[in-house]
Amino acid sequence: MQKLKVSDQVVVLAGKDKGKTGEVKKINFKKNVVYVAGVNVLKKAVKPTQENPAGGIMDMEAPLHISNVAVVSPKTKKATRVRIEEKDGKKVRVAVSCGTVLDK
Repeated sequence: MQKLKVSDQVVVLAGKDKGKTGEVKKINFKKNVVYVAGVNVLKKAVKPTQENPAGGIMDMEAPLHISNVAVVSPKTKKATRVRIEEKDGKKVRVAVSCGTVLDK
């Protein structure tokens, strides 16, 4: 079971966007990177295509290393670590700081 999942609320711990929060859009566990909505945004020049005939400059999210983000605790709204516990015969993710179950 993974400690981080898509649609988790996370806070950035290091880098130019330190302190910003956002929702996880995509995770690549092979490269250990995560894409967070509205964080680590950069400008990219785009050539004109049939879908986008104007082309121009586009904003896009760049990946962050997975170690530079932490899950936001539902109770305290601060960064927390995650541990895996077994409840009722199922594995669930639990916030270390407050003990809240993260799985819906």
